[in-house]
Order: sequence, then structure tokens, then C-alpha cells
Amino acid sequence: MKVSNSNEFGQKVRERRKKLNYTQSYISQVSGLSVSFLSDLENGKKTIELDKALLVVSLLGMDVNIVEREG
Repeated sequence: MKVSNSNEFGQKVRERRKKLNYTQSYISQVSGLSVSFLSDLENGKKTIELDKALLVVSLLGMDVNIVEREG
């Protein structure tokens, strides 16, 4: 799926977390990240630290792929 901005990224993270029936509190406990960070991530805050966001994505069993656009 194509994600074009931080809001879409956060929405996809939230959707996956809810699909797995995980709470933000649970992800916080497993990752060591704060609930407020997770909330900011899911709400599309633009100043999120990339390494932390990638950790959350990985914990949710997702990958981030970067591909070149054609044309």
C-alpha cells in the first residue's frame, strides 16, 4: 500500500494495532516507548523519530518498503 504522508502512516499503524487487538499500553510495555509517543505516531505527528516508528511497525508485523517510482 502506498502511504504519502504522516497521517496515512499513523492511520495504518493504528489499524494494524487494533486488528491485532493490542492497546497502546501493551505496545508501550513491549517496546519501551511511551504511550504519548504511540499516540503521536498514530495521529500523524510530523516530528516522530524514524527509528522508533520503524520499531513499532516491526512489532506489529509490518514492513516499510521504499521503491522508485516509474516514469
